[in-house]
Formats: sequence, C-alpha cells, structure tokens
Amino acid sequence: MNDALRVAMAEAGETAESLAERVGVDPKTAARWVTPGRVPHPRHRAAVSRALHREVGDLWPEVVRRREPTWFRPWAEVEQEATSLRSFETSVLPGLLQTEAYAHAVLSSGPLADDEVEGYVAARIARQAAVFDRPRPPLTVFVVDEAALRRGEPEIMQPQLDHLIAMAHRPRVLLHVLPLRAGFHPGQAGPFVIASVDGGDDVAYLDDQAAGRMTEDVAALWQVWDTLRSVALPRDQSIQLLKARPWLT
Repeated sequence: MNDALRVAMAEAGETAESLAERVGVDPKTAARWVTPGRVPHPRHRAAVSRALHREVGDLWPEVVRRREPTWFRPWAEVEQEATSLRSFETSVLPGLLQTEAYAHAVLSSGPLADDEVEGYVAARIARQAAVFDRPRPPLTVFVVDEAALRRGEPEIMQPQLDHLIAMAHRPRVLLHVLPLRAGFHPGQAGPFVIASVDGGDDVAYLDDQAAGRMTEDVAALWQVWDTLRSVALPRDQSIQLLKARPWLT
C-alpha cells in the first residue's frame, strides 16, 4: 500500500469517501490511490496535498524523483527552502504559474516524447504545490512580459489567464506585467529567478536552450530586476489588464 498516503489520511481523519468529496472524484477512485502504482492526476495530487496538509512529494515521492530532469533537481530544492522568489519571464509564463493545459502545450512544443511530457507536467504541478501550499509559503514576485500573455491558443489562454488572476490575489504572490509599450529593456537577455534563503546567500537560476544553471553571482541580476520592476505595471493594473485581455477579444 501507499503507506504515506494511508497514514496522512488517518492523521487528518479522512476516509476515502470524505477525501473523494473534498477532491471532487468518485470514492472508488480515491480508494485506489492507496494501492501501489496508483498515482492520481496532477491536479488531484495537488488537491489531496492541500486537504491532508502534506507535500505532494511526501505522498508520491516517486513522481517528483522520476520526472524532474537531473540538472533541475538542485533548483527545485532551493525553491522549497526559499523565503522569497523573484521571477522574470519573457516568452512563456513562469512554471510556478502554469495551468496543467498550458504546461502540456509548452512542453509538447519541444523535443520531448509524449510520455516524457506527461511526466514533466506532473513534476511541474508538484513543484507548484511544494512552493505555494506549504504552511509558510515564500514571498513570490513575478514580472511577466506582456508578449508571454499573448502567446497561445485562446482555449488554453483563457483559463490560464483566469488562473493568473486567482494567483495574483494571493497575499504572498505579486504579479506584474511588463507592457509592450515599455520598449527595449535589459530583461531581453533572458529569463531568470532569484531566490533568497534565510541565513544563506542569494542564488539565481537561468535557463537556456540546453539546460538551466544556478549561480551565486546575482549582483548584476538584481540591477536588471530593479529596472524591470520600475517599468512593469503595478499589481492592480496588471490584474486589470489580465481581466480585460484585449488581445483575446
């Protein structure tokens, strides 16, 4: 049996029936989750982790271990320990803010095989739960280029933008849109994330065509970040733009 899930359910006073009701599935489906090899859908895993107040990786560690690229795992660990994250994205939305459908579309556009795409999507949803659903989530500040909001089919982007609005209303999530009218800016050199950890030095993550890399040389990135924040829209105006979404009308 999945002893971690069984114990978590017992400690939370949840049965298969009560958990199924909270997650929105059939009780028989929830009952099968304690069977070895039965791993729920990514969104159901996230819902179960919230209901039981456990990390997805604690309940289904094989999902996170197997599905993340080896080179990405050190950064995933930093995310889980960070007290604040500051993220800038240019052409796609940050992985921590992606819906399952959006993540699937983005990952499917690359060289990954179908089974690899499903695994990477599952890992991405698990990462989101590990960051946002822990007892004391980090302060997360996102600056997203407006170009990223305009890329994608309407049937994928409409719910994705709704999700961004919902996330932007969380108390420890700040979302700022960098409007196209801002013109050229230093962030065009590429996306990055700066993580701050209590008692440790800041560390940054940068992505490229081959693989991501971590660096502790963040002074220049802080200068870029300050510039980007200064030209990005305030939080309320960013939310208004997401609601209006004139490019989808």
